Parts: sequence; structure tokens; C-alpha cells
Amino acid sequence: MEKALINTDFHFDGQKSLYHGKVRDVYNIDDRLLVMVATDRISAFDVVLPKGIPFKGQVLNQIASKFLDATSDICPNWKIASPDPMVTVGHRCESFPVEMIVRAYLTGSSWRDYKAGARQICGVPIPEGMREHQRFPHPIVTPTTKAEQGEHDANISKEEIISRGLVSEEDYAMLEKYALQLFERGSQMAAKQGLILVDTKYEFGKKDGKIYLIDEIHTPDSSRYFYAEGYQERFDKGLPQRQLSKEFVREWLMEHGFQGGEGQQVPEMTDEFVKSVSDRYIELYERITGEKFVRDESDDISERIENNVKNMLARL
Repeated sequence: MEKALINTDFHFDGQKSLYHGKVRDVYNIDDRLLVMVATDRISAFDVVLPKGIPFKGQVLNQIASKFLDATSDICPNWKIASPDPMVTVGHRCESFPVEMIVRAYLTGSSWRDYKAGARQICGVPIPEGMREHQRFPHPIVTPTTKAEQGEHDANISKEEIISRGLVSEEDYAMLEKYALQLFERGSQMAAKQGLILVDTKYEFGKKDGKIYLIDEIHTPDSSRYFYAEGYQERFDKGLPQRQLSKEFVREWLMEHGFQGGEGQQVPEMTDEFVKSVSDRYIELYERITGEKFVRDESDDISERIENNVKNMLARL
């Protein structure tokens, strides 16, 4: 098996704190910069799975980096540079306590809720008579709260976000506007590669009174893609869609009796399964970017990252 980077514990000049997220390790440098390392950890149902996925961090970081550059005319973003295949360095912003989910199709968790009888998501009404994987008349924004470690994200309506003072009405209007414009750009870029951007999430923060797009964007961890070819035929026949996303990992876990519930055990991740997940991530990279994925096969991934980041920080 190829190597996978599961954990990091670097000590950079000016480092004030280190946060281990589900997938990313985030280093605060002088309350001014963030060094975000995309590890090879993988999570599903808000649980970090026991094995890492080789090249997953590189895939996520490089896709996010590409899309941050490709959307900077729509919305300012936090990225300053990507000094390593698995790292982005950028502005430290105060993040908003909500995530902006944009959905163009009734699928995944929204379909599961709909099938169970829900006819609105986050206060947004959903028409009767819809089928799985059906396109909405227009993309909808369905925000969630940002979960603390070990907790689940929770759906929340625009009205509740504003009434609870989580985001001001003025700022929320900008977040919604940016999210829909970013989704439109992502959809256009996906279409050029024969893909459909089905749904995705965006996170935003503020620095010096200005709203920035932060974290990842349009990656397989934050987004779901269908293959455009065959979509309509499969939909008409009620067949599952061919998709490039993390949903296949969730489906594999559910087939093996795991949905993150109390007392449930994560099924054994065989080397064959881990390789298949890695291959799917690489396939998505090549499909969405139109570029060949170049594997960085360093003998010591941690040492490479540490050297590249230290050299970058010395210049900032």
C-alpha cells in the first residue's frame, strides 16, 4: 500500500495553536495566517475512519486551490499560496458559525429526508412528487450549523440564523449571493468536463470587515458530482446515478451496518477498499480539472511538508 498521512504535529515559527479537524490540521501563525494541511484522513457520518486514503489530501488540496483561483473574481478568498501539494497558506479569518449548502438535485441526505416525509429543507419548500436525483427548478441554499468535534451538523433556516444572531441579515444576504454565484461557476466548470455539480458546501469568514470564502471548495469531500452522460437515461429508468463523491463511502458503510450511530462499529477497511477509494479520488481530480494527477510519492511526507511550509513562511 502507498503511504498515507494521518496526523501532523509541526512547530512553526510564530505558531499559536494547532487544530485537528476531521480531515485537516490547521496551524494558527501569529493570529495572522493559517497553514491548512489536508491529511489523508477520511470521515463519514461525522466519524473519522480508522485508515487513511493515500493521495486523498493531495487531491483535496489541489482541487480546492484550483477552484479558489478560478473563483477569486466572484468572492475574495483566504488563499495566499499553496507551498506543498497537501498545504494551503492563507489569511486567518473569523469564520461564520454556519455552512452554506447549495443543492441543485434532490439526492443524498435531502432525498432521505424527503422520502421520510419532509417537504421542506431549512425552511425551503420542496415540491410534491419529486423523485430521487431529480433536478430542482433552481438551486436552493440549505444552511447548516457548524458542528463541534464529535457532534453532527444540523439543518437551520435563514430566518433562525438571523433571529439567533448567528449572522446579520446584511451579511447573510452576501453569503447567499456568493454561494449561488460560486455554485454557478462550479457548475459551468464541471459541465466542461462532462460532470454535473449536484450539491456542495461553502464556508465564509470575515477579516477587517470584509467577507472571505474560506476552507475548501468544490472538492469530493465538500461536493457531489454526477456524470452528465447517461444522467437522463438513468433518471428515467429509476437507476442509481454514476457519481464521483464521498457518497459511495457512505453507501459502503451503510451496507455494512454503520451510520455513525451509538454502539455501531466501523467495518474493516481492507487494503482493496482503501485503494478503490484512493482511485476514486484521483479519478475525480482528473475529471474535474481535466489534468493528469501527478502523485507526489515522497519517502517522508511530513518532512517534505515541514520544509516547504517553513520556506514559505520565511517569505511572508
